[in-house]
Amino acid sequence: MSRSLENKRVLVTAAGQGIGRASALAFARAGAKVVATDINAEALATLEGQAGISVRRLDVLNGEAVNAVVSETGPFDVLFNCAGIVHSGTVLEMPDADLDFAFDLNVRAMVRTIRTVLPGMLERKDGAIINMASVASSVKGVPNRAAYTITKAAVVGLTKSIAADYVGHGIRCNAICPGTVESPSLQDRLRAQGDYEAARSAFVARQPIGRIGTPEEIADLAVYLATASYTTGQAYAIDGGWTI
Repeated sequence: MSRSLENKRVLVTAAGQGIGRASALAFARAGAKVVATDINAEALATLEGQAGISVRRLDVLNGEAVNAVVSETGPFDVLFNCAGIVHSGTVLEMPDADLDFAFDLNVRAMVRTIRTVLPGMLERKDGAIINMASVASSVKGVPNRAAYTITKAAVVGLTKSIAADYVGHGIRCNAICPGTVESPSLQDRLRAQGDYEAARSAFVARQPIGRIGTPEEIADLAVYLATASYTTGQAYAIDGGWTI
């Protein structure tokens, strides 16, 4: 059985572009009242005036700022932790600073938002938490993505931990594990390769479905997980068949 999102309150991080933006719009179309947050105020401004969406600039690395947004705009029925960063490099090429920052943004920021939003969900004995992981995690080893894969594996572990601790309290927690998805981040990484077309062709070639995914396709899964009432502790691969 799926639940309605009509008038449910949803908090989305990294909502200014890419998957976060598409998801904020999808939640709003499903009837939710969305608080879309991002550190990039300029990107976030593109959501201003959209029906069902209010925007707030938020640095998820700042615990006081997270607490302030939740206390001023919550409580929330759904939390979508979408903020994250991709670093390139093997474990021998990975600076400690990259790993530290990846843990701060990809993992600790999620812990921070969950700690802030979860008590309100527990009071109502109902809530859905969705964490952005990746197939590059405990799901699949991906070359040249050490810091990213390490931290996204931690996101899968975080998701299962939350699910196990609160399954008896009406809380559902799941992770989304995308393959390659069109996004500003992807465009930056392709350009950084030096030969954009060759790099893009290589990314497409590793997708058995024959193309790169869209943010809207990931957003559809986020909406489903927000409403799924009998699903928790799962890491959903949505990757064009990459992990078949």
